[in-house]
Amino acid sequence: MTKVAPSILSADFSRLAEEVKRVEAGGADLLHIDVMDGHFVPNITFGPPVISSLKGKTDLPFDVHLMIENPERYVDDFIEAGSDIITVHVESTVHLHRLINYIKNQGIKPGVALNPSTPLTGLQYILDDVYMVLIMSVNPGFGGQTFIPGMIEKIKKLKDIVQQTNSKVLIQVDGGINEDNSPEIIKAGADILVAGSAIYKSSNPGNVIKKLKR
Repeated sequence: MTKVAPSILSADFSRLAEEVKRVEAGGADLLHIDVMDGHFVPNITFGPPVISSLKGKTDLPFDVHLMIENPERYVDDFIEAGSDIITVHVESTVHLHRLINYIKNQGIKPGVALNPSTPLTGLQYILDDVYMVLIMSVNPGFGGQTFIPGMIEKIKKLKDIVQQTNSKVLIQVDGGINEDNSPEIIKAGADILVAGSAIYKSSNPGNVIKKLKR
């Protein structure tokens, strides 16, 4: 079954622990944490202290998405903070293979992300080393954006590669996902849907999560 990872980027930060509990009770599978540095993307969010503060407040795995330059400089801090999955961008580091395997050797599940305009060829020599591939379906940096329709074909092509190579890698999709477009995204091959505004702006997050999984 498709999993749903609510993004706390759209949560009410003044009561973050309560917001996390709300989606956990609603059937969320992961907690997606978008880390932005104001350089790799045009926004700044939060760092390891916020993740540390949430540890012990929920049983949801922490799915940490590093939208930062030179993630190898900071990855240890995010590991120590309690990350369960750490996803880095193909575009953000020169030595991707080294970083992915470093994350894996620390007992953390590694993921790799692709911006909308980045081709799948960047995965050619890394696919066997990652737990998850994140297809960005908006240009990263801000929540509440509209899904880019062309990403459906990209998801399909990645799914074909996964099946042809008998890979166990999961496909995660992040950006502009809602109840209307989730069926097409799942049909294209998504295993994990990241949704922020669609979930947190709803008066009934659990209902939205169930609909996204349909």
